[in-house]
Amino acid sequence: MIGRADDGSDVIESSGDVPTADGLRFLERFALIMSESGYPRMAARVLAALLIADDGRRTAAELADVLQVGPSAVSGAVKYLMRVGMVTRERDPGERRDRYRVDQAAWYRAAASSDEVFRRFEEGARDGVEVLGTDTPAGARMDETRRFFAFLRSEVPQLLHKWNEVNARSARE
Repeated sequence: MIGRADDGSDVIESSGDVPTADGLRFLERFALIMSESGYPRMAARVLAALLIADDGRRTAAELADVLQVGPSAVSGAVKYLMRVGMVTRERDPGERRDRYRVDQAAWYRAAASSDEVFRRFEEGARDGVEVLGTDTPAGARMDETRRFFAFLRSEVPQLLHKWNEVNARSARE
């Protein structure tokens, strides 16, 4: 439910970790970026709501409250996010409600698993080059596509290794 803060801005009233009006605006902007990148809109909003929670987790009721949506919208979004490995479900001892948590390693795993996708594009483009030949405009485009995905396959593992080093240094500081 939406209430009014002392300064006149809108806030969501809830018993959980409640985003400020600025936090809610950010949540919607970030969700829009994700949905424009291919995420289903409600899944993007749920993930953004989890990302901005201090402990990175919320119950389904808290998500519905923050997002001002019904339980079925949250349920479908959570199922999608769990299926793609972005969110995990957990329950604290003695609790009756599940909590959904952002999987911090999900972005890393998604990048690491991209090799299989890149390999398939590279092989498909290689097949196209064989069919079209490199001496045709279409074949030249397919060869550039093949080389691009071969490049990504060689560079992404190095980037992930570098990320691990940078992230470890940041954690120590």
